[in-house]
Amino acid sequence: MTTALSLPAPLPVLAESALPKVLTRTGATVVLGTALTALAAQVVVPIPGSPVPVTGQTFAVLFTAAALGPARGLASQVLYLALGAAGLPVFTQGAHGVHVLVGATGGYLVGFLLASLIAGAGSRRGTDRTVLRELAVMALASAAIYTCGVTWLAIVTGMGPAKAVAVGVAPFLVGDALKAALASSLLPPAWKLVTRLNSTGSAR
Repeated sequence: MTTALSLPAPLPVLAESALPKVLTRTGATVVLGTALTALAAQVVVPIPGSPVPVTGQTFAVLFTAAALGPARGLASQVLYLALGAAGLPVFTQGAHGVHVLVGATGGYLVGFLLASLIAGAGSRRGTDRTVLRELAVMALASAAIYTCGVTWLAIVTGMGPAKAVAVGVAPFLVGDALKAALASSLLPPAWKLVTRLNSTGSAR
């Protein structure tokens, strides 16, 4: 006698329901996710005493991954890091080059990869249909960015763990919480709109 463990079937993500298939199947949405992250990176608020500024990047990473799903979300961030390492001015304040990835803030950039997988995987399970469930996923994804960023920051600068957390986490908690809340609050209404438009189109 065998017992089969069945998992819920993956659900379509927002991009797959809202956009033409030619965009989701050709990689166009990956490029759009990369472009949004690059643009958001230029929105910068310096934090006194910290080498890590508040930027719009995390909002773009979380939102695009939730809308695109884990595979496309990850691909958009891999492309983003690759373009920046290759010399395109896509990092914060137009920074570029491999030295940015291996510098003090490089861990946060690497953390984008893990965060995009978490946010995208949540959407595959339908968390982006409700604000509270999506906010929980966004919080987990943000924690992944912090974990990678602070660990890297401590190693590169020689800071102790407590100092690294004080410099690399504490100043950004309120801003990142607001960005996660904004991303979480935008997705359910977007789903309702797409569902309404799709049902209207089907009825015609």
